[in-house]
Amino acid sequence: MSAKLRILLTGFGPFPGAPYNPTQPLVVRLAQLRRPALYDVEIASHVFPVTYAAVDRQLPEVLAKVKPDALLMFGLAARTPYLRVETRARNAVTMLWPDAANTRSRKRAIAASADAMMFGPHTARLLRAARLTGIDARSSRDAGAYLCNYLSWRAIEGVRAGGPRLAAFIHIPLLARSGAVRKKGFPRITLEELVDAGEAMLMEMVQLARKARRLR
Repeated sequence: MSAKLRILLTGFGPFPGAPYNPTQPLVVRLAQLRRPALYDVEIASHVFPVTYAAVDRQLPEVLAKVKPDALLMFGLAARTPYLRVETRARNAVTMLWPDAANTRSRKRAIAASADAMMFGPHTARLLRAARLTGIDARSSRDAGAYLCNYLSWRAIEGVRAGGPRLAAFIHIPLLARSGAVRKKGFPRITLEELVDAGEAMLMEMVQLARKARRLR
């Protein structure tokens, strides 16, 4: 088994109402990073189709293949103008909006008789790392009831079952178009700003994963 630390980055493809999902280029850019601090780190990436079936099938597959020490996930929150570091996954799933395969959930809960599940105190450190880059980043207790929350729930289950030592989910906003002028009151985040914040959170996750590996 490789002695290198392994980090898995994930994003999502397009979905109804969002024909372009900026988590895809973000994950590609982060996976291509070459930094001295990453000399002993293997970074893998995966983009999920926005369907419940894909998450249920592909998440166990990619975790088994990569065997990551940490899982850093990104999703789009088109109605939020800032970056959100999610602190928990809710036991909720919408019955209103279909996924990209036009499938609707037939139940309002992911699991029977279960409360929300927390990612852990490391989310505060990711939030601080993002804010230090100057981006508008905030803590969130509500990951919604769509695929982002669903993936978060399944990822925390994976951590508890002995998979990755750490997992985190980051919601990103719609990005400013290239060359667009920022209007007062509408400070759209650019891809470059998002990559900077993503790199800072990735570096923090690497440090946290190194510590968790030593303690296990």
